[in-house]
Amino acid sequence: MTSDYKFQNLSQKDMSFEEVFEHIIKFINKEPNGSYRLIFGTDSQIHTDHTLFITGIVIQRETKGAWACIRKVVIPRKMINLHERISYETSLTEEVVSLFTDEKKEKLIDLVLPNIYKGASFSIEGHIDIGSGRKNKTRIFVNEMVSRMESLGIEPKIKPDAFVASSYANRYTK
Repeated sequence: MTSDYKFQNLSQKDMSFEEVFEHIIKFINKEPNGSYRLIFGTDSQIHTDHTLFITGIVIQRETKGAWACIRKVVIPRKMINLHERISYETSLTEEVVSLFTDEKKEKLIDLVLPNIYKGASFSIEGHIDIGSGRKNKTRIFVNEMVSRMESLGIEPKIKPDAFVASSYANRYTK
């Protein structure tokens, strides 16, 4: 199942999910008493004959760097309907989050757990490329998409706090 997923970053192409997971473990092991955020988010861009979706996975050691990668999905048509596109972005984020089974999440938490009293922490966030501002067209979808992230047991973030979707993934959609 997970073999169908391919990830990449600036230094590596065609990474399997298992390779991504190993990178995350290595990153945490370098400093197990850090404050970690495992963050997921998807952004999209409509092009002439397709819509490009980029899902980012970021493991951030707060104030001390990050390791990240992306997954690309191309839909061979212009996905004009905003609700359909936002919903699909959320689905792609949910898909990648689901690769992190309870066992995998426990493995990551177990790396940090012995260091909780030294200030270590671990959280999981889903960044959604929507905003609740009065002028934001996506504000009508906030409750729906936030509920979907919460149902996965991860902390939802919307703009301006959704930087993995609105900034990191966004740069690869152009």
